[in-house]
Amino acid sequence: MESITLAAPTRLRAVINLPASKSISNRALVLSALSGGVHPPINLSDCDDTRVMLRALQGCDTLVDIGAAGTAMRFLSAYFSVTKGCHEITGTERMLRRPIGVLVTALRQLGASVSYMGAEGFPPLRIEGRELSGGSLCLPGDVSSQYISALLMIAPRVSGGLCLRLTGGTVSRPYIDMTLSLMREFGAEARWEGDDVICVSERPYRAVEYSVEADWSAASYWYEAVALSRDAGAEVSLEGLCGQSLQGDSRVSEFFLPLGVRTTFTPDGVRLSKCPMTVSHLELDLREQPDLAQTLVATCCCLGVTFRLRGLRNLRIKETDRIRAMQTELGKLGFILGATDDGEICWTGERTKAHSFPSIDTYDDHRMAMSLAPCCLRCGALSINNPSVVSKSYPRFWDDLASAAFRITKADEL
Repeated sequence: MESITLAAPTRLRAVINLPASKSISNRALVLSALSGGVHPPINLSDCDDTRVMLRALQGCDTLVDIGAAGTAMRFLSAYFSVTKGCHEITGTERMLRRPIGVLVTALRQLGASVSYMGAEGFPPLRIEGRELSGGSLCLPGDVSSQYISALLMIAPRVSGGLCLRLTGGTVSRPYIDMTLSLMREFGAEARWEGDDVICVSERPYRAVEYSVEADWSAASYWYEAVALSRDAGAEVSLEGLCGQSLQGDSRVSEFFLPLGVRTTFTPDGVRLSKCPMTVSHLELDLREQPDLAQTLVATCCCLGVTFRLRGLRNLRIKETDRIRAMQTELGKLGFILGATDDGEICWTGERTKAHSFPSIDTYDDHRMAMSLAPCCLRCGALSINNPSVVSKSYPRFWDDLASAAFRITKADEL
């Protein structure tokens, strides 16, 4: 298995040009295609998930393999339902075990021709594009915001428009708001009506030039690095971030302030620096920022800050079961985490003997690799297995760490 050894610098100073937002890139690509594709989005994310979307939307292949890109599976299922032609969508073995029944049922209620090619409720799917009929639709809001976003983006193309009523609470609402904001940029008439109903009018999208902002999720690993660095003068500048961002993960600046990281906005992005840590225990509901969970878990453990993080049930069905994976890998660093079935993960301070040279498994999950890598700042050198998984969202991650003086050695160079 490919692996690297990672050792921390004693002094942390860096200027990092962050990748563009994967979440915005993938939505902008779909909306651009629905508008006629006259102006491709500018500054797209250079990551696996976005390359998959780009290839699928620009290609003519009947069979579309999206690999491990869950966003692409959801968004393309809806997109192909309103697009002329017949397509089959498949993916990795893990992808074929990730449920998609809620979205397929909703699409069928609108008149879509979607059939399962394997197990009921799971990919691969066969989709024949046709005109769909709108109206009102009920959808569980506590399963995946990507189902909701997928339906919303095709709603202006649905005869009569669409009103979605969300039941059971809503997870990751900032991602839904991101979708609605981008839709309006492309000319859609889309709005919340109350707390649980979204209405979209039937109306053609217009072609616009759109530039994608930098990725706040990627920024979170640098917040972690500054928090964990023992260098009192640690400072990292992150270029391309927007203060008034569409991304819910921009709240990382708020979450990390009590953990000792100050954010200063500049004309080019943000500057991170050390400030006094003000908590010994952290409680957060991350229902709207689930992608920050692994970063916060690793940071708190390494700082000795006990925590209880809620609203994370969906982490069980991501690229891996992220809750169980974090329990296993942080266990190698000596931290014993607790978890519940309803999406809560906690640490009471319980410790065990750490491995002398931890070998961190990444479970084909980019966020496992990136959230655990900065732990070397407090736990000493460690090994990261299958480091190439970062290509899913942040292909230059290891190069950026190296530019910040982290020492990275490939296994065959040891």
